[in-house]
Amino acid sequence: MNSIHKRLEGGDLRSIGEADTVVEDLHKDPSLFNEVFDCLYSDTPGVRMRSADVIEKFTSKHPEYLNPYKNKLLYKVSRINQKEVRWHVCQIIPRLELNTKEIDQVFTLFKEYLDDNSSIVKTFAVQALFDLAQLNKNLMPEVTSIINDCLKNGSPAMKSRAKKLMDQLL
Repeated sequence: MNSIHKRLEGGDLRSIGEADTVVEDLHKDPSLFNEVFDCLYSDTPGVRMRSADVIEKFTSKHPEYLNPYKNKLLYKVSRINQKEVRWHVCQIIPRLELNTKEIDQVFTLFKEYLDDNSSIVKTFAVQALFDLAQLNKNLMPEVTSIINDCLKNGSPAMKSRAKKLMDQLL
């Protein structure tokens, strides 16, 4: 077991534990990224969640670190059935350099996420669909329809996000 894994253990799923200090360490030493990424495959849900959180926070400023992991993100990590990982995947995947086929594939995946039991996953999925439509404008009519449906039928979080996205469209 690696040291990053140990640092991401502990506490329940409401706790980020040492995730923020791991992000700081990653900024100082980006060579730790692979170790953090490997934690996405941990048997421990809290480690998977915190690893996804660290990756999301770090790549918000350094998306280039995702590219070597693109296939793993698209075909393996995105299939992890854990809400805390899924909502981070919605934030992470649109940062990848995606071709048209990959955009379409991920678009389909995020539409599947709209059926998740978690309102948070659904909310982030709507944002991710919008982000993908920025990369492929042909998707915007469908995204607009999804946003309108969220405004009418979504949870409070989905309605709030949909309103913000609708404001960006106007």
